[in-house]
Amino acid sequence: MLRNTSPLTAAATAAAIAAVAALGAAGTASADPPAAGRTPTCDVSGLQASLSDKGGHQNGMSHEGTVLVLTNTSARTCALRGYPGLQLEDAQHRAVTTHTTWGSTYFIPDPGKNTLLIRPGGSAEAALAWAHADAPLMVRAGYLRVTPPASHGFLTIPFEKTVTNGDLSVTAFARSVDVS
Repeated sequence: MLRNTSPLTAAATAAAIAAVAALGAAGTASADPPAAGRTPTCDVSGLQASLSDKGGHQNGMSHEGTVLVLTNTSARTCALRGYPGLQLEDAQHRAVTTHTTWGSTYFIPDPGKNTLLIRPGGSAEAALAWAHADAPLMVRAGYLRVTPPASHGFLTIPFEKTVTNGDLSVTAFARSVDVS
């Protein structure tokens, strides 16, 4: 189950689309001019998901954290804005109990939603954190499904972790996450 603590309204969605269109029309991101003055939203077919050990692994008080990275593997600049959807899977790729909270994590403050134009080979980062303290429900994950913002598809990456109650917290995507 995914829990969205920051629901998008129709007005917010329209504002996000307008912001992406304005940025694309300004030509701020790419040598390839977007069709009709708009930068397309990043799609799973042109993205790769990974976890980074940038700055070392975050550990403390029964919490762990890492940096989730989406890299543009397409030949075109694409736009990304907001939070990823997350779903834990077991070792056989079956969905298991997952609760995702959008915002600040135990380690990193939330940068908030910003429209990012990701050039080919460029990337965006989000902080991802979870607890591994004893609780009645300890979810053993083997993989993590990552649904990019405004996407219906997902990417799957290895994630061999034990997660208290299946609770994950994740920030919005940003150019870079400072884990210092």
